[in-house]
Amino acid sequence: MTGIRVADLTYNYGAKTALDGVSFEVGMGTFCALLGPNGAGKSTLFNLLTRLFVAPKGRIAIAGHDLDTAPRAALSKLGIVFQQSTLDLDLTVRQNLSYFASLHGLAGRDRARRIDHVLERLDIMDRSREKARTLNGGHRRRTEIARALLHDPAVLLLDEPTVGLDAAARAGITDHVHGLAADGTTVLWATHLADEVCPDDQLVVLHQARVLADGLARDVSRGQPLQKAFLAMTAEPA
Repeated sequence: MTGIRVADLTYNYGAKTALDGVSFEVGMGTFCALLGPNGAGKSTLFNLLTRLFVAPKGRIAIAGHDLDTAPRAALSKLGIVFQQSTLDLDLTVRQNLSYFASLHGLAGRDRARRIDHVLERLDIMDRSREKARTLNGGHRRRTEIARALLHDPAVLLLDEPTVGLDAAARAGITDHVHGLAADGTTVLWATHLADEVCPDDQLVVLHQARVLADGLARDVSRGQPLQKAFLAMTAEPA
């Protein structure tokens, strides 16, 4: 089964084209980096994948479920970490997770078990009783990722998840999410930072509303440092 399938997706803001015939697939258990400069269309794509927007043209499937014809089934397979933090800063880590679990209909022992599981998985069990406002940026991000995993989604979307983090926190979050993919979760990681992409990751390069490249990162870079290859692909004409 394919984790994410995007076919001929087009979206416009008035006369401005945000996505122009975008197509790619991400296999189950694959870490796919969606790499593009600011304004490339990454956030628009995420808004379409989460059905905040509806595309006039193209198809999206999540874990085998068509987003147009079976939206509830598709969205139930999806976890999302937005670029801007959405934690309640006056609640503890555990309370933030418990509130979200309740929204998914999880209760009692099952809710407690799932919360403990994701806290352990993201290595933040020792922070569970701390209020979110006391956490550093990296631990807040880990909490948001843990929250997105509570309902055991097949697909995890992360929109620029390391914005504002220092180098050590960025590396820690990137490593953790690669580990989630290795355990079977399909990951789509939107970023403008080439150093967050590993050579064996699937890489989709998005620029000016179109897909410029789709393949293993080491193949897309063609022996060059990925940052150099990315800058060459997205350079504006002189």
